[in-house]
Amino acid sequence: MEQDDTKLQFDPHGNLRHLLSLRGLDAKLLTELLDDAERYLTTPGALPARNQSLAGRTIGNLFFEPSTRTRASFDLAGRRLGADVLNLDVNTSSRKKGESILDTIYTLEAMHVDVMVVRDAGDGVPAYIARNVKDHVSVLNAGESDVSHPTQGLLDLLTIRQHNPDFKNLVVAIVGDIQHSRVARSASEALQTMGVGELRLVSPPALAPDPERFPGARIVDNIVDGLRDADVVMALRIQRERIGNLDGVPGIDEYFAKYGIHHENIKHAKADVIIMHPGPMNRGIEIEGTLADGPRSVITKQVTNGVAVRMAVLNRIGKMMGAR
Repeated sequence: MEQDDTKLQFDPHGNLRHLLSLRGLDAKLLTELLDDAERYLTTPGALPARNQSLAGRTIGNLFFEPSTRTRASFDLAGRRLGADVLNLDVNTSSRKKGESILDTIYTLEAMHVDVMVVRDAGDGVPAYIARNVKDHVSVLNAGESDVSHPTQGLLDLLTIRQHNPDFKNLVVAIVGDIQHSRVARSASEALQTMGVGELRLVSPPALAPDPERFPGARIVDNIVDGLRDADVVMALRIQRERIGNLDGVPGIDEYFAKYGIHHENIKHAKADVIIMHPGPMNRGIEIEGTLADGPRSVITKQVTNGVAVRMAVLNRIGKMMGAR
């Protein structure tokens, strides 16, 4: 969604119809979505929150790129809201046989699929689908190339808010392959909208981002400078599937020493720092395993929040459908 399709996300009445990117969503809407997600959280060991707000609706999960956490959480979110859920992946899709993406979409529309949750390695695919679906269908971006992952950005924002709701005084450091990370992109958009105090993007020079894609962020190539006095540290994996040439990218041992999050360099962050990772996680490369499992880690909390956030987004879309 590199072109400005932000207006495409809203219906003529200003209601959220598609979620393609966090660009164009103001602080009020982000806050409402986070507040809604909080209502779907239950205490550990309790039964998960459920309702029938999407009873009779059908959600199609169209994952043309591998996924574990996002796909599973959208599946659970839809079912916990009473929807019928259809899961489609590249290994079972006729798209692999040469069918065009629009023919796939028209087939699903004919099956009365109301919400299409789309993950694709290509730029602009969710927005392309959103521009071509019928008026009663909504499209949710579940991960788009290196461009956007809006529900991941929301769950990261919720996790940070649970630690400290005062975004304006927070220092957030995102460390790793920033250049190829849709997670970093969406988290950055959400944090900037909420007025984060300082956002640092820490990576090897070969994986540094285009500053124009991250306005307002400070780009750093020294891990100590990046982590100093940070309230939040998010580690990212190297997106090898999106890198054509690995020249200039440090080897595993060098990368972990210089850019991995470990007990030595985390000392430069604040004493109550939280450690995040969107997964999948490569222990001993981007993060030390004992830190990932330690008391500062909120990585499993991110997963819990992911289901709640996706329930909140689906519920809002459902309300919009019911108001037509």
